[in-house]
Amino acid sequence: MNLETFRQYCLSFNGATEDFPFDESTLVFKVKGKMFALTNIDRFESINLKCKPEDCIELRERFDAISPGHHMNKKHWITVATKTNIPNNLLKELIQNSYHLVVQNIPKKLREELEKR
Repeated sequence: MNLETFRQYCLSFNGATEDFPFDESTLVFKVKGKMFALTNIDRFESINLKCKPEDCIELRERFDAISPGHHMNKKHWITVATKTNIPNNLLKELIQNSYHLVVQNIPKKLREELEKR
């Protein structure tokens, strides 16, 4: 997956927005103000994604390209190396799971607003 495909996929989710809250090279995708994915656009070597703690452990054990979230809470985030043989369908699934985890944890009123779109 290249940067533009990643960007388009993240923005395809209901209510997803993109932002550069940290610096001019760290692209962050959010839903209702909460991050679900981020990457460095200058290098696009990895993607940080939210993950269920039990899934984080299993994924790190199964794939060398998946490690604890770089500069993130290691229990709830993973870093996926993009320049590896991680299948695109798995990467898309991990992005989708990250988005849904964030949506599950936002207030009910905000979730209902997303459902109306």
